[in-house]
Amino acid sequence: MDNTALLLFVTATFVLAGFVKGVIGLGLPTIAVGILGVVMAPAQAAALLVVPNLVTNGWQIATGPKLVATLRRLWSMLATICLGTWAGAGLLQQQKDGSATLWLGAALILYALVGLKAAKLRVPPGWEVWLGPVIGFVTGVVTAATGVFVLPAVPYLQALGFDKDELVQALGISFIVSTLALSFGLIGAGALNMTVAWQSLLALIPALVGMGAGQFVRNRISPATFKICFFTGLLALGAYLCWRGLA
Repeated sequence: MDNTALLLFVTATFVLAGFVKGVIGLGLPTIAVGILGVVMAPAQAAALLVVPNLVTNGWQIATGPKLVATLRRLWSMLATICLGTWAGAGLLQQQKDGSATLWLGAALILYALVGLKAAKLRVPPGWEVWLGPVIGFVTGVVTAATGVFVLPAVPYLQALGFDKDELVQALGISFIVSTLALSFGLIGAGALNMTVAWQSLLALIPALVGMGAGQFVRNRISPATFKICFFTGLLALGAYLCWRGLA
């Protein structure tokens, strides 16, 4: 693939991934790492995503309704996301056979099917104090192995009973912490340097274009429609990850 074709491919990938994130609050790294894996190594794709992830999740957090209250509720999960990511440092560079991506996709499909059947997963309030840190640590290890932040953090956050905008904000908080933690691992492994950081900054432009379009759609749909879009999006992401894992 020549440089012009590669540039167009990367640009289109970030517009698509940004649009999905704008609609359902997640999907940027899942889609981008999966598609970019056609032309580059997973660690390289994850490094390219650092700036778009930081800025789009920062935008997602800033436009949410209850930042301080959400941080107080999730701080222990966020702390263990960092610990899990650092504990799994190097796993992304070692992934060769796609098995981690395959299992991640299968779990995402199962969760999406449960959600589409209108099964309401709820975490009892008394469980949050111990379950949050466990969820955070496992999410960190999965992040380190795949470059994707969705499991098990997304099902856990969805089960906490947030409304549409609160959930999108909580997802942004979780994802920005995962991005920062993963960035340190990528720097240590040599996958993220100043050249890659500059390329990542350029990738921000199409990601923001896509995200803006996606948010326009989300702001005009009902909570019920959002729920359908959310779980259908997860189902599609899971199917895509399975396909990438088997390819």
